Amino acid sequence: MLCQECGSKPATLHFTKIINGEKTEYHICENCAREKGELIPGSSNGFSIHNLLSGLLDFDPGSKGSIGANKAQPVRCENCGLTYSQFSKIGRFGCNSCYKYFADHLDPLLKRVHGNIVHVGKVPVRTGGRIKYQREIDRLKRELQLKIEREEFEAAASIRDRIRELERKISYQ
Repeated sequence: MLCQECGSKPATLHFTKIINGEKTEYHICENCAREKGELIPGSSNGFSIHNLLSGLLDFDPGSKGSIGANKAQPVRCENCGLTYSQFSKIGRFGCNSCYKYFADHLDPLLKRVHGNIVHVGKVPVRTGGRIKYQREIDRLKRELQLKIEREEFEAAASIRDRIRELERKISYQ
């Protein structure tokens, strides 16, 4: 297919634009795309998933939500030397030790991206009973801890009893 702009070079970029519900497709060569100012994937002006993620990764949990704060002391992996700033640009760790050194930054990031820092996934129907009970117990234990911290001991006692009941159900399965 030839470029719809110049008509001489092969069309290497295929765009679909939807404006006010009207779909327009056009096929152009890279030179014509640059002249029109289109974003070319993989080029310096193009969209990059790493650029998207770096906006999420440039987050300092100690700064109460401020972006890019506390740059004076960069976090660095002592094993491979990767800094958190470098990680945010390339989007992957240098070694398995990076998880340990960047842990304080990862929990808030994962919570923002996924809504939780613990994978919960789906539970298979066949084996789901025990897993569902265990998840409920874990949730109740977190709630119990909050009640104890707030000194709501009567509510804590009823949660404790519910946990014991669920633990008995697991032991009978």
